[in-house]
Amino acid sequence: MVSAVFHSPLDASIAAKAAAQAALSSPSAAPLKVAAPAANASAVAPVVSARQPFDWRALWLRIVPPVLGIALLVLVWALVASKGNGIPTPAETFKQAITIFSDPFYSNGPNDQGVGWNVLSSLQRVAMGFGMAALVGIPLGFLIGRFTFLSRMFNPLISLLRPVSPLAWLPIGLLVFKGANPAAIWTIFICSIWPMVINTAVGVQRVPSDYMNVARVLNLSEWKIITKILFPAVLPYMLTGVRLAVGTAWLVIVAAEMLTGGVGIGFWVWDEWNNLNVKNIIIAIFVIGIVGLVLEAALIKLATAFTFEEVKA
Repeated sequence: MVSAVFHSPLDASIAAKAAAQAALSSPSAAPLKVAAPAANASAVAPVVSARQPFDWRALWLRIVPPVLGIALLVLVWALVASKGNGIPTPAETFKQAITIFSDPFYSNGPNDQGVGWNVLSSLQRVAMGFGMAALVGIPLGFLIGRFTFLSRMFNPLISLLRPVSPLAWLPIGLLVFKGANPAAIWTIFICSIWPMVINTAVGVQRVPSDYMNVARVLNLSEWKIITKILFPAVLPYMLTGVRLAVGTAWLVIVAAEMLTGGVGIGFWVWDEWNNLNVKNIIIAIFVIGIVGLVLEAALIKLATAFTFEEVKA
């Protein structure tokens, strides 16, 4: 019969300690040798980090698709211009653009100014109308989102007036303000206010109820609730409304200036059409698009900096 003996871990540890003490007490025991550290720290071979190879594929995907898109646009433009329908070719338009942008801020009277003055005048109208819309729309959005009574009161009005084209308000502005410039600013105000009101109200309504419960427990005033709880939480939604409002305002100002006249990029387009200068019209289209793209990119960058991940999703 074969018998097996099992030792507990405690017995094994006791036996190991006893053997170590016997080895230390024995005179013939050899002293322990401790490895000395290296005399020169520089003798230790440094860890060489492998250099990451340059990502040519990412660069390719970032640059090539936009270039191909622009090339496709120019190709289609050249094909349409080759039909002899009065549309200038890309080369002719480019030469005209060099002439125009060589002196963009010339002034030969109220109806003959450079493209730079026209763009600045349009941006000034957009800034004034948009600024007044922000002063009214953002606080109104906070109130509509915060109080159910005001939400039920203003929702029918917003649903009724928001689908109306902003240009339909231009005659009302001309009638009330007796001037083309205030009427254009009034039109920008009308088209800019709705995105800010709606997005701000939606942001307030989506604030977690736990935040408001904590405010009630702490007995915070309404001002502190707005400034300390609602405003930081609603800021991403509010900036989204601002971005949409600016894009809509820049879209509308061109049409408004075509109807009202004066200095502005929209009036410049219409005036060049009256002069049958199609090259300048195409240049104005590109200028309008580039300015709108710059405004959109700047506001997207600003909104992204204040937007939480769950709001982005």
